[in-house]
Amino acid sequence: MQSSPSTDRPSEAEETLAGLVERIVFRNAENGFSVLRVKAEGRREPVTVVGAIGQVQPGEFLRAIGRWQTDPSFGFQFRAESLTALPPSTAEGMEAYLGSGMIKGIGPAMARKLVAAFGNRVFDVIEKTPHRLREVEGVGRGLAQRIVDAWRDQRAVRDIMVFLHGHGLSPLRAARIHEAYGKQAIEVVTADPYRLARDIRGIGFQAADELAARLGLERDGAPRLRAGLVHSLTEALDSGHCALPRDALVAHAAALLGVPEERIEPVLALEVEKGRLIAAPIRGTMCVYMPALAEAEAEVAAGLIARAESAPAVPVPDPERRIEAAELEIGHALAPGQKDALALALGARLVVITGGPGTGKTTLVNALLAALPDELDVKLAAPTGRAARRLAESTGSEARTLHRLLEADPGRGFGRGLERPIVGDLLVVDEVSMVDIPLMQALLRALPDEASLVLVGDVDQLPSIGPGQVLKDIIDSGVCPVVRLTEIFRQAAESRIVTSAHSINQGRRPDLSRPDDVLSDFYAIRAEDPDDAAAKVLELVAERIPARFGVDPLRDIQVLCPTNKGRAGARALNGELQAALNPPRGPRLERQGVVYAAGDKVMQTVNDYDREVNNGDLGIVTRIDPAERTLTAEFDGRSQTYPYDGLDALAPAYAVTVHKAQGSEYPVVILPLVMQHGRMLRRNLVYTAITRARRLVVLVAEPRALELAVTGRPNPERWSGLRERLQATATRAVVPDSRGET
Repeated sequence: MQSSPSTDRPSEAEETLAGLVERIVFRNAENGFSVLRVKAEGRREPVTVVGAIGQVQPGEFLRAIGRWQTDPSFGFQFRAESLTALPPSTAEGMEAYLGSGMIKGIGPAMARKLVAAFGNRVFDVIEKTPHRLREVEGVGRGLAQRIVDAWRDQRAVRDIMVFLHGHGLSPLRAARIHEAYGKQAIEVVTADPYRLARDIRGIGFQAADELAARLGLERDGAPRLRAGLVHSLTEALDSGHCALPRDALVAHAAALLGVPEERIEPVLALEVEKGRLIAAPIRGTMCVYMPALAEAEAEVAAGLIARAESAPAVPVPDPERRIEAAELEIGHALAPGQKDALALALGARLVVITGGPGTGKTTLVNALLAALPDELDVKLAAPTGRAARRLAESTGSEARTLHRLLEADPGRGFGRGLERPIVGDLLVVDEVSMVDIPLMQALLRALPDEASLVLVGDVDQLPSIGPGQVLKDIIDSGVCPVVRLTEIFRQAAESRIVTSAHSINQGRRPDLSRPDDVLSDFYAIRAEDPDDAAAKVLELVAERIPARFGVDPLRDIQVLCPTNKGRAGARALNGELQAALNPPRGPRLERQGVVYAAGDKVMQTVNDYDREVNNGDLGIVTRIDPAERTLTAEFDGRSQTYPYDGLDALAPAYAVTVHKAQGSEYPVVILPLVMQHGRMLRRNLVYTAITRARRLVVLVAEPRALELAVTGRPNPERWSGLRERLQATATRAVVPDSRGET
């Protein structure tokens, strides 16, 4: 009977295991996680070794450091934290190594022939006298060359992995670096180790900084200080800023690097002088940009002002008559303010339409489309797939995502641009609050000079996830035609969702009184703490709301959270809601700690144009194939199958963040608000969440958290210079707002 090194129980002590790799049971090419069978020294039977092991081939001798453990599904195994692998030195190991499939054209049979011909000198033959390979039956000139090329590639990979591992990088990180830079990995890393933090997911600034120290870069040398400045600006972009105040940037970089601010100052001055960073004022404060964002702001400002100061290339004849015809086509009369707004839109080459829920943005867009001459080529677009579908449904016309309209090619940019513009006379873009400055730059580059542009969005919603606050800056600049819809129509005013959203937007606490016996569309439930909030959300989704309102808990109810973190955050609630609504049964597939099964609710997290599934689309898992390791999900009646390595494009969606829900609508929204959500308790976040609901909103809130979110904190201001650039670029008088009041 086989025994473990001491007992057949998990060991807390770190141990070393050495042996020959017999075979690779499983390997994730993306993150390096592998399951190996190893003939370990001192053990009669092969053992299972698991972990982020990196580049290992059958036949190699490995020395792993880790711990023994018992996995509930797969039994006793050795979890390796780190390892060293050496090329095989025995004929048996060499045969396994060559026959592992790493060299195209060599399988187990050919590997046996090579080892039979050259014995344990086979590697020397490949390396030093490769012409002798043709002595083996079945090896021609082409196969011999492939063997030599593949051997050299493997040797290069091995050298890279040994170099990176020797400088403190884990096998997982080393594998990612090799994947990113290929044969130039050592050269790239040695020249600028800080590139790792910029280029490779999962390697942060601290890891790159530690590698730089091992490579001998000076702690207060210019390369390190420069990297600290760039990293500080990159972090600012992740928070939505286009730039940072100069003093704040210096302080942040100094704290990050652990050096005095006076050491940062001259490096920053030199970077600005060389044009590698850009200094410009924002709201009277000198700020520092990355060059690409400074260029994007300037380009967007120039493009918008050129349109704002130009008449339409194709004037609309007799606008009054066309407005009357539009009223007939949409089936009801427009309010006087809406008519004024529509007249402005028909006579402008650029117009912005903004307003909250119930103020008639959709009506005005439909009236505009109806009033335009039939011969005009009109395109409709929105930032996300769900927003584009909603725009198409509300207008009865085709609408696409901006990325599809621009023919985005991941990793390569956009197919549409200055050299190959979009074809059309007028473009209507909805949900513009979600558009960041780089995307607006790409859009204006691709829009023909003669085309008109209509931008529609609710300026009071959350701004884009990416840098900038494009819609807000355009409106606040006062130099672009703006239609601002402010009055609520009577039917919308009867909705407590609409009235509550407007109250919150004005910094007033909404009416939280419980309606009498009549069903309402807005409720608030008190939570005592995060645990209580999570328990009440679970009860509402699984029991109370389906029973009271007759909705499907999976397809109709969406939990929106301020953040992923915390007891009442999306991550924790996803696990509990999954267990309640879709308890484990049947085949499962696990990816990076997330378990998927048939019946699970998922969200697409990136645009996938091949599958025609967009970021933010919701689906239901319909099938798990454990043999093929695939997952099939249904999105709006269309089935899509994902391989195991493609599951990163999906995420559990029983609960999602409010940011992820932008541009989407759901029949029912539940919003937990607790003090644990911290700085995310902002008015525009609560407003955005509430306005995602069509039929019902339920707040589950600690009173202090709701009060803080609605009345206690202003919406954060982003460091964005677009407003001032628009004002500086404009050459004529400020354009007054058109108030579309009813």
